[in-house]
Amino acid sequence: MPSATTFDRYHERVGAGESLSPDEVRDLAVAPDILSIGMLADVVRRQRHGARTTFLRVAEGPFDRTSFDGDQPAAREVRLTGSPPDIAAAVSAVESVKAAAGDRLVSGFSWSDVERWSSGERPVQVLKQLRAAGLEAIADLPLDGLTDPDAAVESLLGAGFLQLRLAISKSPAAERLDLLLRARDLQARHGCIQSVNPLPNVLATFRPTTGYEDVKMVALARLAAPAVPSIQVDWRRYGPKLAQVALTFGADDIDGVSGSDAAPEGRRRAPLEEIRRNIQAAGLIPVERDGRFAALS
Repeated sequence: MPSATTFDRYHERVGAGESLSPDEVRDLAVAPDILSIGMLADVVRRQRHGARTTFLRVAEGPFDRTSFDGDQPAAREVRLTGSPPDIAAAVSAVESVKAAAGDRLVSGFSWSDVERWSSGERPVQVLKQLRAAGLEAIADLPLDGLTDPDAAVESLLGAGFLQLRLAISKSPAAERLDLLLRARDLQARHGCIQSVNPLPNVLATFRPTTGYEDVKMVALARLAAPAVPSIQVDWRRYGPKLAQVALTFGADDIDGVSGSDAAPEGRRRAPLEEIRRNIQAAGLIPVERDGRFAALS
């Protein structure tokens, strides 16, 4: 377990741009001093992003819906939910939604969908069909759902998916650090990992995570995979309070903000104002981005 002297030494090293080794990150994972771990992660975050913090407004809905313009006009990404029965239905859904989405990025489906539609064949062929239809990102690419991560990344790259967004499906905290170190290795080998969301997409009903565990995992993600550009927190799933604290523990991007401009409770409660105010309250600068991680002017 790291001592105060060790933390000071780590702080000097990360401040000089040096990455901690996997074994050093594992030592931090068992340390109870969450504030010191958060401070280390914040140094790495600020080296890459300064005070700049991005957020993405997303229109999310079932794959068989053809338009998302009516109730979420400000969204910069259209994200399809649900699981089409076959690749033909998936391609048709993407084509329909892309026609309505215009220049907005269209994402959707899961890696398990891709494997199912491939029917034992190479996933790259299915991925090429989805890419040609207008899909630009697989929405659910969980580190704990990839039996052969390198093969999956190579298939995605071969089909033209160039910015990969990794997530955790439901692995408990004790298993997640090895997954985050796997993201570090994938980035070193392929250089195409754009973001990692270290908090699980599926919340355990009988053993929910705690805020302590969550922000510590965000900090460990930043330290475990310093070459991955963005560490994300999901706004819809984890809410503004945890998102705000996570931004001081190494996170730099907030995903899943509502694309609606409706403000029935007044302008200050509108989604855009709320996310900006939340980021500013953490002492950071909010920057809206699109689904391709490009800042909006």
